[in-house]
Amino acid sequence: MPESKNYTFDYIELATMMVQKLGLHEGLWGVYFEFGLQGANVPTSPDGKNFVPAAISMVKSVGIQKFDAPNNLTVNAAEVNPKKDAKPLTKR
Repeated sequence: MPESKNYTFDYIELATMMVQKLGLHEGLWGVYFEFGLQGANVPTSPDGKNFVPAAISMVKSVGIQKFDAPNNLTVNAAEVNPKKDAKPLTKR
């Protein structure tokens, strides 16, 4: 099997890792991304003489934020990172 050069994570996996890394034990937390936007003139011909104005967007940072209600971006910190002395949550 060849060595993997890329690993991908979905939103829930990212939120879980960040909640655990930050030591959060309660609340609904979900991922968020901060984007930047920059303009530039981009060459469009092989000789570099023709340009078009273009917008370039970039991911500036990735983080988590607290949510009031669960959604497809959130995890419950009490479930994915329970306190060591806490009893496991039971499903209702």
